[in-house]
Amino acid sequence: MTTQHNDLKHNDSLLRFMTCGSVDDGKSTLIGRLLFDTKTILTDTLTQITNTSKKRGMEAIDLSLLTDGLQAEREQGITIDVAYRYFSTGTRKYIIADAPGHEQYTRNMVTAASTANLAIILIDARKGVLTQTRRHSYLAHLVGIPHIVVAVNKMDLVNFDKAIYDRICADYLAFATEIGLQRAGHDISFIPMSALTGDMIVDRGDSMPWYTGNTMLETLEAAPPAHSEHSEPFRFPVQFVCRPHASDNPELHDFRGFMGRIESGEISVGDAVTVLPNGYQSRVKAIQVGEEHLHSATTEQSVTLLLEDEIDTSRGDMIVKSVEAKEPVKHIEAFVCWLSETPMSTARTYVVRHTTRESKAKVGTISYKIDVNTLEEQPSQGLQMNDIARITFKLAQPLMIDSYSVNRATGAFILIDESTNNTVGAGMIV
Repeated sequence: MTTQHNDLKHNDSLLRFMTCGSVDDGKSTLIGRLLFDTKTILTDTLTQITNTSKKRGMEAIDLSLLTDGLQAEREQGITIDVAYRYFSTGTRKYIIADAPGHEQYTRNMVTAASTANLAIILIDARKGVLTQTRRHSYLAHLVGIPHIVVAVNKMDLVNFDKAIYDRICADYLAFATEIGLQRAGHDISFIPMSALTGDMIVDRGDSMPWYTGNTMLETLEAAPPAHSEHSEPFRFPVQFVCRPHASDNPELHDFRGFMGRIESGEISVGDAVTVLPNGYQSRVKAIQVGEEHLHSATTEQSVTLLLEDEIDTSRGDMIVKSVEAKEPVKHIEAFVCWLSETPMSTARTYVVRHTTRESKAKVGTISYKIDVNTLEEQPSQGLQMNDIARITFKLAQPLMIDSYSVNRATGAFILIDESTNNTVGAGMIV
């Protein structure tokens, strides 16, 4: 391991990342290699895939067998879903979202990408940048993944040729610039590798002395945790108002706590806060986690906030710092990925679920639909499953929103069909 990797032993945070690529780009082998080389595979599983590899006449273990159960489902058309794999090193825990790459599973990939902080995009060194590469990169860009790792795989099949790797990097960067993938707060890195032989996955190997950058695992270890790249405004959607009237403890009779999860930012006792959409103001009197009292709390903590003033607050309200308060809106514009087999109808009313708040919504205008293969903007009157379009909505109730590029938690929503209660769309606010 390099010095950079050793310096990161304090980084014990969780990293969610996604792998995507075309068929036969080596995605299954890469995941298998990460699990194998980090010694995450159970002994019985290792014995099973070793025996299966021998039966197939292979000298080495076929690591792609670790994800073959899902592949068999895909080939048979039984069910297509995102597979989540888990592994850890001595310094960090990881969740891998293995996303299907075919165009007809765009909605599945968007679902996987929505929680990822890093995307590994595999490119076959023999084929270079393909239409699928562009589509996967665009979707990663659309859902705001800040860190893109382009893994140029199967270098062993091109004799570890540096010129081929350099050409693929140049081609990809030209495309990335075209779609705005390179921008403030986002980065792209490139790694030449062979998932089959293990070069540059966990160990460097001896085949590419010309490459002096990080291995795949070093890159994953060095990736910053979610919410750490820039300061974020405090956003606390209220999930439940706790008033334990039936308690035998007289001290709890006047207890009024607002329970929820901090979606972004941090809060401390004494901070001035505003409750939206009603605009009432107060200060934080106490922060509790169970019986424990905290002086401050931060992103992704589930806490109970107590305020100094008795103000009318209920589920669906948003508590923000007063200095960061914004006007709630009844009109939003967003990119929407349509998830349902039933087409979108501009005549229908849908329910927008945004954090803990809901509002009925009517489709205003469909500005354009995006062809996910050519990335062209096309006029459209409605949406079919897997379509992505830029749409405006008129809301019955005001929402406290942020732009998705600024805050993925308060910039996202789902659309629900009133009649079936099914989730039919996923939205990212412009």
